[in-house]
Amino acid sequence: MTVLTQSPAKPGSGGPPGGGRRLVELVLRARELSILGALVVLVIGTELANHRFLSGQGVKDIFLNASILALLAVGQSMVVVTRNIDLSVGSVVGLVAFTTGKFASGGDRNVVLVVLLGIVIGLACGLVNGLLVSFCKVPALVVTLGTLYVIQGLDYKIAHGEQIGAADLPSSVLSLGNDSVLGVPYLPVITVVVMLMMGYYLRSYSSGREFYAIGSSPEAARLAGISIRRRVLTAYLVSGGLAGLAGVLWLARFGTVVADAAHGWELKVVSAVVVGGVAITGGVGTVYGAALGALLLTTIGSVLVVLKVNSFWQDAITGVLLLLAISVDRLLALRVTKALKQRSLESGVHRDDGAAPPPAAGTAAPTTKDEAPKGKVS
Repeated sequence: MTVLTQSPAKPGSGGPPGGGRRLVELVLRARELSILGALVVLVIGTELANHRFLSGQGVKDIFLNASILALLAVGQSMVVVTRNIDLSVGSVVGLVAFTTGKFASGGDRNVVLVVLLGIVIGLACGLVNGLLVSFCKVPALVVTLGTLYVIQGLDYKIAHGEQIGAADLPSSVLSLGNDSVLGVPYLPVITVVVMLMMGYYLRSYSSGREFYAIGSSPEAARLAGISIRRRVLTAYLVSGGLAGLAGVLWLARFGTVVADAAHGWELKVVSAVVVGGVAITGGVGTVYGAALGALLLTTIGSVLVVLKVNSFWQDAITGVLLLLAISVDRLLALRVTKALKQRSLESGVHRDDGAAPPPAAGTAAPTTKDEAPKGKVS
C-alpha cells in the first residue's frame, strides 16, 4: 500500500491570502492610533497647565463642539474615498439651519418633522452634486464650489436679513441640542451612532468596499463591473443628508441662526478628513479616523482658548497639520506600494522555482510514466 504525504509549504513563500489588504489595514490602524496618541498628549499637557481643562463642563463642551464637525467629516470621508470632494457642506448646513428654524418657529412643530425636513433638503443638495459629478462628468471641485455659492445665495434670499432666535423655537428642538441621556448629550450620541453605522457598512459589506475600489483605481473598478456612477451618486447623497442633519443639530445647539451660519466650515471639514487619515487621492481612510481628526482640531481650538493664545494660531496649526497629513499620506502610500511590489516579486520567484503549484490537500501529485510517486511506502 502506498501512502503519499504532502510536504508543508515554505513559510512566506507566497504570502497569506489577503496579505496586501492586511498590510493596508495595519497602516490605517497605525494612523488612527497616532491621531489618538497626539490627542491624548495634547489633553494631558493642557491639563497640567490648567487643571480646569478636564472639568465636567469642559469635556462636555469639547464633545458638543466636535459633534457637528465630526458628523460632517463622516459624510465627507465617503466622498473623498471615491477621489471626489464636497465643498458645499458648509453652505448646506447654513441653509438647513435657517430653513428648518423658520419652519419650526411657525408653531409647536414636532422635532422629528424638523429633522426630516433638514435631511430632505440636504439630500436634494447632494443629489444635484452627485448627478453633475457622476453622470455629467463635471469635476467635483468645480461642481461643489459652484453649488456652494448657489446655496449661499439661496440662503441669503430666504433670510432677507432676518435672524432666528432661541425664543422663537419650540422646546423640543432646543432640547435636542442641550439635553442628555444618562449624562451624555444627545449630539455626541447621534454622531457616534452615525459613525459606527457608516464604518460598519463600509468595512463589512461588499457594496461598501466598492467605494474604496473606485478611489484606488477607477479603471480597475470599472473592469470589475462596479457601477461607478451609482456609487459616487450615493456618496454625495450621504454627504448631503448628513449635512442636512448637521444643519438641524446646529439650530438645536445654538438656537440663534443667521444666514451665514457655518460659513467657511467646508474647509474645516476637509481638514478634519485629511488630518484623520483619509487620503485626498482616494481609496484610503476610515470614518473613524475622520471623526478623530475633527475631535483633534476642535480640541486644539479649545486648548488655545484655555491657554489664552491668539485665535490666529488655530488656523496656522490647522494648516500645518494639513500639510503634515498630506506628506505622511504620500510617504505611507509609497511605502505600502513598495512593500506590495516586493511581496508580489517574492511570490513570483517562488512560483518559478516550482514546476507546478502544490496539489490540493488529500490529492496525489501527478506523475509521469517514468517517474515513481514520491512518498512513504508501507
